[in-house]
Amino acid sequence: MDDLIYAGTYTGPGKAEGIYVLQLDAASGALSRVHTVGGVDNPSFLVLDRPRRFLYAVEELNEYEGQPTGAISAFAVDGASGNLTFLNRQTTHGTLPCYVSLDPSERFALVANYGSGTLAVFRRDDDGRLQPASDVVRHQGGGPNPRRQEGPHAHSIRPTPEGKYVLACDLGIDRILIYRLDAAAGKLEPNALPYAQVSSGAGPRHSAFHPNGRFVYVNNEIDSTVSAFAYDAERGALQIVQTVSTLPDEFAGRTSTAQIALHPSGRFLYVSNRGHDSIAMFAVDAETGRLRALGHEPTQGQTPRNFTLDPTGTYLLAANQNGNDVVSFRVDQQTGRLQPTGHTLDLPAPVCLVFAGG
Repeated sequence: MDDLIYAGTYTGPGKAEGIYVLQLDAASGALSRVHTVGGVDNPSFLVLDRPRRFLYAVEELNEYEGQPTGAISAFAVDGASGNLTFLNRQTTHGTLPCYVSLDPSERFALVANYGSGTLAVFRRDDDGRLQPASDVVRHQGGGPNPRRQEGPHAHSIRPTPEGKYVLACDLGIDRILIYRLDAAAGKLEPNALPYAQVSSGAGPRHSAFHPNGRFVYVNNEIDSTVSAFAYDAERGALQIVQTVSTLPDEFAGRTSTAQIALHPSGRFLYVSNRGHDSIAMFAVDAETGRLRALGHEPTQGQTPRNFTLDPTGTYLLAANQNGNDVVSFRVDQQTGRLQPTGHTLDLPAPVCLVFAGG
């Protein structure tokens, strides 16, 4: 299964049919479709458990069963084929859920609801099913951008590497909020140092930890930057190290960042630009956490909403949401630069890619 990829999409008339199971040819970088899993609406973000027995997908909706909320669905994974079988679904107690992760113990699924600016916690049963939410946390505030920051917009939630804390990027209030997960009660408790601030109007979206656990990187969606933070694992504290643009100096068009990921070696960082339609490439100094720009690689399609690196760091796959395709690139292991393989897979409205082996 290591070469299988799960693709989340936006569904609807003329769009995608659900979650797609893809396969990567490790020799050439070519992609092919294996399975199509229907019965799920707008599965815009996915996560697999470590044993690869269960997959969870948020359903990015404004309304579910007549209520102003989205949903999260659980699936069992067939170990031989990678196909999915629906298990159950819970409401996320917030609109437009856009991110899901699992805590290090994998007893809980954590969801960020973008539309309502809320976070939700779900306990996992041994059979992979999700219990109703054990906690819902609502963020407060706004930012200077009246169109994008009229209120809180929780855009991601993920645990720290050692498992003591949980980071939630909120685009609407320009903060990375820091929580502790009470595993007994299934609740999020604010940390003593409750947040880290980014620049006013930056709009933090996703975070990525360096393999050494000392640094965390956040891509800021609205102002197309990436911020590097030093991470104190004892206190759960983030201290800003650097903020750099993800765009060429000469670019003046409308654009925003989407996904961020580190190469498994920790030597390189990548951020997708929607509008500029590129992957920004950076070299990472593992001692200081600072970034050095390496340039940009066009994604050969419109609106790279998401991308992923295979577990070996050999390939980067870019999901062009409005280009309706996934394009594969080979990673130069010495320089970190991307080289097109020449392979593209047509896929309607792809918005999330997850390797079964990663």
